[in-house]
Amino acid sequence: MSTVETKLKELGHTLPESVPPLFNYVPYVTAGNMVFVAGQVPIGGEREYKGKVGTDVDMETAQKAAVQCGLNILTQIRDAVDGDWSRVKRCVKLGGFVNCGPDYTDMSLVINGASDLMVNVLGEEIGKHARFAVGAPSLPAGFAVEIDAIFEIEA
Repeated sequence: MSTVETKLKELGHTLPESVPPLFNYVPYVTAGNMVFVAGQVPIGGEREYKGKVGTDVDMETAQKAAVQCGLNILTQIRDAVDGDWSRVKRCVKLGGFVNCGPDYTDMSLVINGASDLMVNVLGEEIGKHARFAVGAPSLPAGFAVEIDAIFEIEA
């Protein structure tokens, strides 16, 4: 069992199966030593997280949605490196979108769910990343959160 799998298990998580894209895109693209992961919504796990954060979805639930997005990102990275976690050199950047109203301002706290997951699973050196967290008036299929990622790998 790899260190990543061990850390996930310790945190009570397992990686979901890859969900094939429903539209005209691929789940990730590898370009040289960079992997660009398409936006991941919180599908998988116990439930799907839908609704507006701050109205229909509370902070704790929104952070769980961000964790699920992070798990889906890690699934895509696992697939990109053919299961060889030693090839993952750095989580470079996460981009977080939060489905919320115009007065909502805690997007960063929501996306911390995924950021904390990356650091807790990959370690400080590999998991710490640049990031943005923005509010959106709506997200695909009404999901509460969507997060994309860029990783550096050993090519």
